[in-house]
Parts: sequence; structure tokens; C-alpha cells
Amino acid sequence: MLKGLNIAFKDLKIESRAREIFISMVVFSLLVLIIFSIAFSDLLSSASKTATVASGVLWICFIFAGTLGLNRTFATEVQNGCMDALKMCPIPRNSIYLSKVIFVFLLMLLVEIITIPMFSVLFNYQFTAIIWVGIVILLGSFGFVVVGCLISALVIRARAGEMLLPVLLLPLSLPVIIPAVSATSGLLRGEDIFSLMSYIRLLVVYDFVFFAVSMLVFEYVVED
Repeated sequence: MLKGLNIAFKDLKIESRAREIFISMVVFSLLVLIIFSIAFSDLLSSASKTATVASGVLWICFIFAGTLGLNRTFATEVQNGCMDALKMCPIPRNSIYLSKVIFVFLLMLLVEIITIPMFSVLFNYQFTAIIWVGIVILLGSFGFVVVGCLISALVIRARAGEMLLPVLLLPLSLPVIIPAVSATSGLLRGEDIFSLMSYIRLLVVYDFVFFAVSMLVFEYVVED
């Protein structure tokens, strides 16, 4: 655990200097928001109509920005030879996986912190039940990153690996995307939280199962 945190801290330190991955994720997310705000301009006069599209727009931003971050994270490690160096270090292989999960998850959270206020401005929408919305976004983002890091490590050395990632990742992450979008949509429409607990429980189970499985199989995924 501690070794994974150390590697994640190293990645964050490098990214804080270059900011290549983070800036590309933020710019992409904001561009998507602007495009959707123009496309749905007729709905902006009604808060109830905005709420019907809000969760879909937000999760499209989060998912595609996260996919971009996953692609660049492992591609940079392979191009610089850092992945081979990490594999030769006397540390458990799943520490590498844990570090990438922490790194990409934190980047996604930062992007989401920027995206949500921008959504409020562009769509003229004020969030309600923001604490529960935040919990759902945390659970959904973590589940997406957990499976994304495993798939990214699997395909990064393949020919056209960056194109393969979204092809494999999006179907496998549907079990987390669907309940995340549904729970977010219900919260934004003002539904009672107890009526949405089935979605939240599904997110928790998905996160736990995929994280445990990924920690176990990552060693075999990165074998030469």
C-alpha cells in the first residue's frame, strides 16, 4: 500500500510540473460542455428539462476525460521506459496498479471539481443534494478508473493500443456507468435518496469486486 502511494506521489509530482494529462482532460471536458450547452440551448429556460439531461452530459464529460487520462498515463510510462523500470523494482506488481488507480482517480476528481461549476454556469442550473451527488460521482469515478487501469495496462503495448482502450473499456464499465447515471439523474430530479439506494449499493459492489479482482490479476497482465 505504502509503495503504491509513493509511486502515485511520484506521478502527481511529475504531472504538477508538466500538466500535460490534466490540462488535456480539462480542456476536453469543457469543450464537451460547451458543445452540449449549445445543442441543448432550448432546454436551458427550464430547470426540470435541464435536470433530465444533466446527468448524461456530466457523465459523458467524466468518462471521456477519464479515458483520455487513462490512455496518456500508461502510454507515457511505456514511452519513457518507466514501466519496465517499475517491473524490475522489488515491489509487488499490484503496487504499480494501485498507484495508477490513485493517480488517475485524483485527476478525474480535479476535472470533476472544475466541470460541475462550469456546468452550473453554462446550463444555468443549481445543484440540489450536492453531497449525495458527490458520493455517487466518487463511487462511479472510482469504479471506472479501477477497470480502466487494468484494461489500459493490458492493451498499451498492443498495436493501436490507444484505440483499443475505449473499445474494451466502455462495454466493461457499463455496470458502473448505468447505475451512476441513473442515481445522478434521480438526485438531480429531486427523488428521495432511499429510492436510489439500489443504484448506490450496485456501485459499491462493483467497485469492491473489480478492485479486488484487478489487484489479483494485474501481475499477470503486465508480464512480458
